[in-house]
Amino acid sequence: MVFKTKMTRITQPKWDKLVATFGEDLQRDVPLAPYTAARVGGSADGLIEVDSAPKLEKTALILWNLDVPFIVLGGGSNVLVSDAGVREIVILNRARSIEINEMAHTVWAESGASFGTLARKISARGFSGFEWAAGIPGTVGGAVYGNAGAHGSEVSDNFIMAKILHPLEGNQQWTFSQMDFTYRSSALKREDEKFVILSACFKFEVSTVPAARKLMKEYSSQRRMTQPPGASMGSMFKNPPGDFAGRLIEGAGLKGTQIGEAVISPIHANFFINKGGSRAVDIHSLIRLAKQSVEDQFGIKLDLEIELIGDWEADNV
Repeated sequence: MVFKTKMTRITQPKWDKLVATFGEDLQRDVPLAPYTAARVGGSADGLIEVDSAPKLEKTALILWNLDVPFIVLGGGSNVLVSDAGVREIVILNRARSIEINEMAHTVWAESGASFGTLARKISARGFSGFEWAAGIPGTVGGAVYGNAGAHGSEVSDNFIMAKILHPLEGNQQWTFSQMDFTYRSSALKREDEKFVILSACFKFEVSTVPAARKLMKEYSSQRRMTQPPGASMGSMFKNPPGDFAGRLIEGAGLKGTQIGEAVISPIHANFFINKGGSRAVDIHSLIRLAKQSVEDQFGIKLDLEIELIGDWEADNV
């Protein structure tokens, strides 16, 4: 999960306030590559790890009050961090509590919880509706933010409400209609507003453990056959209406194309893999190549499903 703020360097007086406020919880110059699915990217000026939704809320409010720019990073999927790093504070979201209400057929989960873990916990109790998500990387917050989906299903199918923190309006509950979900997007993703997703509530249906396991196994098998292993961000581009980004990139002759240690997967062309030691700029060069080639050959403009995070101006891309 991530939201965008203006790229600015933190002044020394603000650093002094941050150190006085957070003490040893504030880490300086932290490499972000280990915290991203693609294993690329530079360092964050500062990093604060939180392990609960209340701590996430408190930290965000303090940073807003100090007028210190920050991003929230969850599982690190669906993001590409610049080699130049992030000139902000990164809140590493490890708020992972999951509470299943079997009587109400609902589940509350903090935004840093693994979405795949949530899906497996629900299915293991014999409930249905999340089998499609068992293999999805990333967190609950990121899944809500980007309306994650697979196998013909998506977050909006199960969503009930989310707790959203706003710097001026405080802690709010957003309903399904307020989220205004669209394909791989939500109102939160489209609006240029400051916010933090604290937790979310979803619904599920009664099934049986054997039935849920069987469906999860089928989805997992399909995923292994069609999606490549290795360090990647997941699907790079959104599928354009009536078509598939992977098919178009493959049709442009780019399957297996490599720049540095980054390669467009020969298994599925909408996955860009870090073969080991790739730079973010290498992946970004493949992104530009794929976008331009598909537009030149098919007249279709591909839209990124991932988000670019960090100081890309310093990377001159």
